[in-house]
Amino acid sequence: MSTSSEARTASAPDDSAHPEAPRTPGRGLALALRGAVLGHPGATALSGVDLEVAPGEILTVVGPSGCGKSTLLRTLAGLLAPLGGEVTRDGRPLTGPGADRALVFQEDALLPWRTLRANVELPLAIARMPRAVRRERAEAWLGRVGLAAQARQLPHRVSGGQRQRAQLARALAAGPRAVLMDEPFGALDAQTRAGMQDLLVEVLAGTGATVVFVTHDVDEALFLGDRVALLGSGRLVAVREVPRPRERAAHDDPAHTALRRDVLSSLGT
Repeated sequence: MSTSSEARTASAPDDSAHPEAPRTPGRGLALALRGAVLGHPGATALSGVDLEVAPGEILTVVGPSGCGKSTLLRTLAGLLAPLGGEVTRDGRPLTGPGADRALVFQEDALLPWRTLRANVELPLAIARMPRAVRRERAEAWLGRVGLAAQARQLPHRVSGGQRQRAQLARALAAGPRAVLMDEPFGALDAQTRAGMQDLLVEVLAGTGATVVFVTHDVDEALFLGDRVALLGSGRLVAVREVPRPRERAAHDDPAHTALRRDVLSSLGT
């Protein structure tokens, strides 16, 4: 994708109009696709997609490489216009990027010349938040993700996992109503990845944010998701409810095992 780091952090406004203060926690964004055709002209990735994402839910999206996962996410972000059908947020047509949706990518996209705190402050500065308030909020979020001691470090001075923590803090600091995540933990080692999954669940608690989380890892999808959407062969194959509570020990639970087998079978793997 050719979008620059700055563009990823500060999406152009859509019909949400002007920048505004962070939204009150608890107001997740309802996203919906009805008969949607997604992709680029001449290279359609997905067709006839019917999918609703409820406010406050975590929807994971899983499928093989090239199945259209990132295309779906970028359409919900407003970076790609649908080629057909309807894409809405809160029941209104989605016409472009907006501050109500934050993007988190596999590459951390932190600006290398800014400290971690300054990176987290960036979307708050774009929203014209007073300097003292945005500094306080950035430091609070860095504390929540375990980076209080690294706030004044430059990105190259911290680990990959710490950079992803900073990216997560930056995404959530401005109070988005939806967080769209494109394989954000894919480049991390297994132990760090598990820690980031736990952290994501922890820091999302109480925000009310709607999350769409793209991954190729079925176990990650089942651990994080309230529901999991399965993509393959240019279409939405199925959507499955994930049993709760969310516990790593549930990996060996018969219901979880059966669901995992069903998901793998539906994906043809």
